[in-house]
Amino acid sequence: MVLKHLFSVLLALYGALAHAADLRIGLSADVTTMDPHFLASQPNLTVGYHVFDALTHVDEKARLIPGLAISWRAVDATTWEFKLRPGVKFHDGSDLTAEDVLFSLERPLNIKGSPGGFAAYVRAIASKEIVDKQTIRLKTATPYGALPEDLNSVMIVSKKLAANAAPEDFESGRATIGTGPYKFVRFARGDRVEYARNDSYWGGRPAWDKVTLRIMPTDPVRTAALLSGELDVIEHVPPADREKLFKNNQLRMEQTISWRTIFLHLDQYRNQPPLVTDSAGKPLVNNPFRDIRVRRAMSMAINRAAIAERVMEKLAVPAANIVSPGVFGHNAQLKPETYNPDGAKKLLSEAGYPNGFTVTLSGPNNRYINDEQVLQAVAQMLTRIGIQTKVEALPLNAFLGKVRKEETSFSMLGWGSFAGDLALRSLLATPNQERAWGAWNWGRSSNPKLDQLIGQSLASVDTKAREALARDAAALAMNDVSLIPLHHQIVSWAMKSNISYTPRTDEFTFAHLFKPK
Repeated sequence: MVLKHLFSVLLALYGALAHAADLRIGLSADVTTMDPHFLASQPNLTVGYHVFDALTHVDEKARLIPGLAISWRAVDATTWEFKLRPGVKFHDGSDLTAEDVLFSLERPLNIKGSPGGFAAYVRAIASKEIVDKQTIRLKTATPYGALPEDLNSVMIVSKKLAANAAPEDFESGRATIGTGPYKFVRFARGDRVEYARNDSYWGGRPAWDKVTLRIMPTDPVRTAALLSGELDVIEHVPPADREKLFKNNQLRMEQTISWRTIFLHLDQYRNQPPLVTDSAGKPLVNNPFRDIRVRRAMSMAINRAAIAERVMEKLAVPAANIVSPGVFGHNAQLKPETYNPDGAKKLLSEAGYPNGFTVTLSGPNNRYINDEQVLQAVAQMLTRIGIQTKVEALPLNAFLGKVRKEETSFSMLGWGSFAGDLALRSLLATPNQERAWGAWNWGRSSNPKLDQLIGQSLASVDTKAREALARDAAALAMNDVSLIPLHHQIVSWAMKSNISYTPRTDEFTFAHLFKPK
């Protein structure tokens, strides 16, 4: 009997270990492409980082650490030198070379049909030089201190395989050969991405033989899959399920303040923006969003504390910055706008809108925590001060499609960055295709003084001086109400109790960082 019992225990242990070799993760947002340079959205970056590496990586606090570059330094104000990690191989066994790196830094500028995002990270590079097999130098036309941060977002691909590759070549796997912790196996659009362990990964052998990332943007479905055992981990725990999962002794939860800020873009470039009318539905003579009094009134009408407490169910912190506390460039002197509906009505009247006007607030319904509920709450608050606000909540891809067609004028977006000046460059700098500035400045706000401050900050290779300039730029942008910040998300993960994960400020869910306990 003793031997039989021991055999049963060993069999159960073997089964547990065999099961532990596979990891199934529920993602909260859709993946649109496997091409690591096509569209810079977090879900796409998440799947990309499982297969590919960048020159620089970041730790759980969003601080730069070595990636494919083991070190970097500013040789002078316009020259950065990167020392490449020796002995790194692609998944097909070929060596990583300096030529692969330089090709990867050029490719984002040459992809046909790309909606954008990655060009901004490499546009500053004026020339590239291979010093030796392990050393490259990147020259910038003007001093530029943010290049190591920028290059964290640019994944390194095989020149041989990606030279003429289109997005479909990455989706099929032909070009999806990287140096990362996992090898690409299969992409089923709208359903899952499958990986197999890279036993030769330079960062150490990952714990999991096989990883499946399930695409589950619907919150109840994601939670149910975890509770049923279909999944081992879910990201972005739905607020409504937080207490239930927290009290389940078969599960564990991890959370931290995210770098992601949720905010509102306002059209400030068209005389008559779409979906903005008077109370009778007729076009307004002037664009109300161009008046700072209107923008400030709208900001004052939003009760951020109530949104964080009730709508977000305590999974948010009211925001006054475009980057969250602790992130480089966060300006602690800025405070969230005080909720003041009476003051907001007074400002609207002073601006010439005593009877308000009508707008449509657009945004995703499957991307951020309780995103549609946040849209509805903001709409109700604005309606109370006389701005009759309708909500158009769409799946992320459909929403972004309308934005690209310029069919929206008042929209919600979330943004995460490990530097305030980098966020401002993308979100509020005057759009400039040549410099790749303002790629996500949907309102096309433009302030030459802000552009100057952003440029000065990014040019500095002195970290303290750069951060001071970034904070000044944040103050100017927020005081101008160039956009309306709402809150910083609190990001959370739920997993089986025999798995551990260090919560990440950058919100990324990386299979190789989950550990069996």
